[in-house]
Amino acid sequence: MGLESLTMVRHGESTGNAALAQAIQDGAEVFDKGGRDADVPLSERGKIQAGLVGAWLMRRPERPTSVLCSPYVRARETAGIALQSILVPESRLDERLRDRENGVLSGLTARGIARRYPVERQERERLGRFYYRPPGGESWTDVALRLRSLLPELSGHVLVFAHDIVVVMTRYILEELDERAILEIESNQLANASISRWERTDSGLRRIAYNDTSHLE
Repeated sequence: MGLESLTMVRHGESTGNAALAQAIQDGAEVFDKGGRDADVPLSERGKIQAGLVGAWLMRRPERPTSVLCSPYVRARETAGIALQSILVPESRLDERLRDRENGVLSGLTARGIARRYPVERQERERLGRFYYRPPGGESWTDVALRLRSLLPELSGHVLVFAHDIVVVMTRYILEELDERAILEIESNQLANASISRWERTDSGLRRIAYNDTSHLE
């Protein structure tokens, strides 16, 4: 059985997301994630958002036949809250769904990168965000390579809890986009707890929703 539908949920707001937003507002160079990126939890707002994702899932006519999740805490917490009242298969962790690794630039705002790593900033501007790989980190295309090994394994009605770049690059792969197209799409940042969905049609997988936040209103 092939892939019948793919529903992807970006995790709810994390304490790291909130800290970054505050740091940008304050004009700071760094923000405190509170530990390893893999261990960053949901904020209180993120927990509420995860509950609203669960309410949306309860209203769906079909139930997922498999559930996959990034091993990072913020994605696991989103899945746990969203699925707590829904009878679905046990969530399976897959490290290919983890967030992009930022290497030496982790924990820095754009201001911090410009001041502390001006050479890396220039290199990113030269190569573009799509291909640039920070020291010790990953490029967007590195994330795509992970996903190209995962997507062919999926079948049935699949529900995924992951991160913004994972959803963005899944769209890049499924819709056979190029660099320019995906950069234009990504210029509108994928919202926390947003839902993106593709469904099988006679002509292949068709995008039904992308970056949908109507369930949060």
